[in-house]
Amino acid sequence: MRGAVLHAPGDVRVEERDTPTVIDNTDAIIRLSATCVCGSDLWDYRGINPVSRPTPMGHEYVGIVEEVGSEVTTVRPGQFVVGSFFASDNTCAICRAGYHSSCVRRENVGANGAQAELLRVPLADGTLVATPEVPSDDVIPSLLAASDVLGTGWFGAVAAQAGAGKTVAVVGDGAVGLLAVLAAKQLGAQRIIAMSRHEPRQKLALDFGATEIVTERGDDGVAKIKELTDGLGAHSVIEAVGTQESMMQAIRATRPGGRRRPRLCHRPGTRV
Repeated sequence: MRGAVLHAPGDVRVEERDTPTVIDNTDAIIRLSATCVCGSDLWDYRGINPVSRPTPMGHEYVGIVEEVGSEVTTVRPGQFVVGSFFASDNTCAICRAGYHSSCVRRENVGANGAQAELLRVPLADGTLVATPEVPSDDVIPSLLAASDVLGTGWFGAVAAQAGAGKTVAVVGDGAVGLLAVLAAKQLGAQRIIAMSRHEPRQKLALDFGATEIVTERGDDGVAKIKELTDGLGAHSVIEAVGTQESMMQAIRATRPGGRRRPRLCHRPGTRV
């Protein structure tokens, strides 16, 4: 099959790769309908992360099930499924508490490379969610967002306890940050402050429910959040960038007793 492989920073090639097969009885093989590039993929592409060997790319994906192992019961061949970047069993104590990316049996689906024609997904019962029917082509991009960025943004908002009467600040205006804004709105936050310098993303943030936009960063960004909150800081702050600067900005923009949720994936050298 054909798949994208990163050989070195700036060097991505589409080349022949081994066709995946069922290895464990809990596996599924899916034919990818759509996949995309994550911001964390760009860290490797730009050389921020070391690239020591050719590496299959991609961990955000949707597709049609082609084959399942003998122990898979929740999905079947022919179904359209949305997957996750970590495989999880959805039965362990950590999963049941809502922290599937830390499942005791977790596997990195991205190691198999989702930017390809086919993908082996371990722990299929806990990792794949089937849609009621095969969606039309125009719906697939929206379902693809549920593979990573929607869940990450939603989890950030829940973990930061965004909700009624709360002021929520979101540091970062990428896909995760924008969907954290959307999640905070859905959870009933009273005010949502999106920190963004990019006009098109500012417009999206406002469409998704942001009530204010802060363009400043660092010390100036923290000062602006304090100014907007009577010197206290936000009740809930979601850090959606993954750098040391954004982490510190989020911490300092949180009021005493507030809740801050960091991004699940950070650049090398970031101290959490």
